Amino acid sequence: MASHRSGAHPALVLFALAMGGFAIGTTEFATMSLLPYFAPDLGIDAPTAGHVISAYALGVVVGAPLLAVVSARMGRRKLLIALMGLFALGNGLSAIAPDYHAMLLFRFISGLPHGAYFGIASLMAASQVSADRRTWAVSRVMLGLTVATIIGVPLADWLGQLAGWRWGFVTVSVLALTTALLIALFAPAQPAQEGASPLRELSALKRSQVWWTLMVGAIGFGGMFAVYTYLSSTLLNVTHVSPLIVPLYLGLFGLGMTIGNLVVPVFADRALMPTAAGVLIWSIVAMILFALVAGIAWAVALAVFLIGCGGALGTVLQTRLMDVAGDAQALAAALNHSAFNTANALGPLLAGIALAAGYDWPSVGWVGAALGGGGLLLWLGAVLDTRRKHGAEGDGVTCEAA
Repeated sequence: MASHRSGAHPALVLFALAMGGFAIGTTEFATMSLLPYFAPDLGIDAPTAGHVISAYALGVVVGAPLLAVVSARMGRRKLLIALMGLFALGNGLSAIAPDYHAMLLFRFISGLPHGAYFGIASLMAASQVSADRRTWAVSRVMLGLTVATIIGVPLADWLGQLAGWRWGFVTVSVLALTTALLIALFAPAQPAQEGASPLRELSALKRSQVWWTLMVGAIGFGGMFAVYTYLSSTLLNVTHVSPLIVPLYLGLFGLGMTIGNLVVPVFADRALMPTAAGVLIWSIVAMILFALVAGIAWAVALAVFLIGCGGALGTVLQTRLMDVAGDAQALAAALNHSAFNTANALGPLLAGIALAAGYDWPSVGWVGAALGGGGLLLWLGAVLDTRRKHGAEGDGVTCEAA
């Protein structure tokens, strides 16, 4: 067990950390599901509204390494509370955005603490369990995000339809403040590691396996965001479901993510990199299925569920970075979410380009499958790089020398 334990039971610590994941997951995915509602209110079309999603993602990409480095000497509990405070502010401002350009700025601010929060929260969660259960502990934090896709996102979607999309961001701001309180009550103090400094954190960037892992996430995960961003629009325009049914599909996606994060860590704690490859292949097949059956309501429901299961890739790569980052754990852990929000920006961007070029809504599934294939090729590059450096002797795929 880890040394820096609080008086609270580890389950309470993990719950407090997961609540932050719930708040982040609600705003990240609800913004996509609310796109058909805020786009006309801000006077923009759907492809342009996708830039609001990308602005948040850009905030994550910028904020994750920046905040992880500048806060290297800060205790983890204080840092997590501060990050949730900034997150609450950004979402509160989003709720009162007067126009498209203000919304872009406020979503960028909201994204700044996202990656650093998940990175530091994952390290704190892993410190509460034995080394052979790290992926499981990280998955508990990520369960907050996946449960958000089952409960928070559908509720935000319904709230957006009934009371206006702005109330979705108000709700997220309240959730963030609640998280800060829970962390203050239950999380261990965990002072910064001895010798921690911005320069030591930056040393993670010298490690090739850190870069390979980040690239797998940045490209491979982009497919899920390519499909999810335009899921509501596809359901309304191709599947022709009632707007009141759309939240149920969003809930199915979240159910898939939750089940994926419950099941996949069991395999990942035994064979980390092979599990990552399996998740990527699963996602490619699911997104091709989505493209082929977009006009069939029950089949789309199955495809959406299967795509959601592939969301477990984030948990797997988070643990991989713990193995390959050396002493620069905070930066590497935070960069994982920079990578995934590069995917969050790239996926909607490429899907939007396909739509603007005249392809129909199901084409986003083909874009997603192509990105998943790119991630799988990068995974192969990571494996070959490891074998080149350490030889193919033994299980050369599942840890750093492995």
